Amino acid sequence: MKTRELTNWIRSRAQLAGILEVSGWPKPGNVHRTKDHPDTRYEHFLVGSVVLGSSVEASALKGVMVGRGRLAIQGIGIGKHVKVAVSNIAQAHRGGNTHLGICLFFIPLAAAAGKTYVEAGSISDGKLRRNVEEVMRSTTARDAVDVYEAIAMVSSPRELGKVVGDRSPDIYDKKAVRKILQDRVSLFDVMSDSSSYDTVARELVTGMRASFEIGYRELVETLNRTGDINTATVHTFLRILSTVPDTFIARKVGLTKASDVREAVEIGIRETRWILETAGKVLDLGGLTTEVGRKSLWEFDQKLQSLGKRYSPGTTADLTATSLFIALLCGLIF
Repeated sequence: MKTRELTNWIRSRAQLAGILEVSGWPKPGNVHRTKDHPDTRYEHFLVGSVVLGSSVEASALKGVMVGRGRLAIQGIGIGKHVKVAVSNIAQAHRGGNTHLGICLFFIPLAAAAGKTYVEAGSISDGKLRRNVEEVMRSTTARDAVDVYEAIAMVSSPRELGKVVGDRSPDIYDKKAVRKILQDRVSLFDVMSDSSSYDTVARELVTGMRASFEIGYRELVETLNRTGDINTATVHTFLRILSTVPDTFIARKVGLTKASDVREAVEIGIRETRWILETAGKVLDLGGLTTEVGRKSLWEFDQKLQSLGKRYSPGTTADLTATSLFIALLCGLIF
């Protein structure tokens, strides 16, 4: 593929991944095509999935340039592309923070995809993952500052809690930018500091382990077995939810009892372990492929929806979207 064709193809795969993820139903506790939340609708997620495309394409182009030796990998500007994507989405709808996690995943994936295709002439999961790791390890302090600003754009201190003891300053520290630039704290460093209590950060410093090793595998296997992309999407969501504690939920639940985010997440994970266990039971019953599984799945969705937005597995949704993006980049057709 020529450069423009390649970057546009990567863009379309990202947009499709976002649309397929939010359209999967029922994904327990989340917005999906048959369920809105009071302040966030299905349509808001559709809009965000389309709007993030321009930043994804820009990042893919930088990856292509790196692959061709025309740009140093440190010059990709992951943080800038994330910040622009988050800003564009915030201006496109009034549904709140719908795509921050997805932007944090899709932007480095897009750069890695562009680099991978140039180097290999195709995209495989192994080579793509190695390039994701290289892209993230090559991020800079400027990338960290831009991501801090993107997060602050759509989040509040009350939602994130306080972080004590990291080399990375708190996002809402007025001296944060100066400290990051002065100490040369890269985006990879920031995510490493947060990785013990935040799944998004952990993904970004482990080569997106859960997305590649759990989500992508489940998605491909379920689609091959059932031929149904909705079943594959929902089962991928359930597999991730049953395996990886959703730190979006854990943080929100825990922050009602502790202000330090590490302590809050520990509390939240303990108090919401039943969610992980229930997701596993639904899969054991067959999920969307059996009558008893479907009944259990809808009951699970109704339970989480009744508990409010605090119990919406947002991180799991981001990982599911990322698994879809990986699969589509690797040639998935349904």
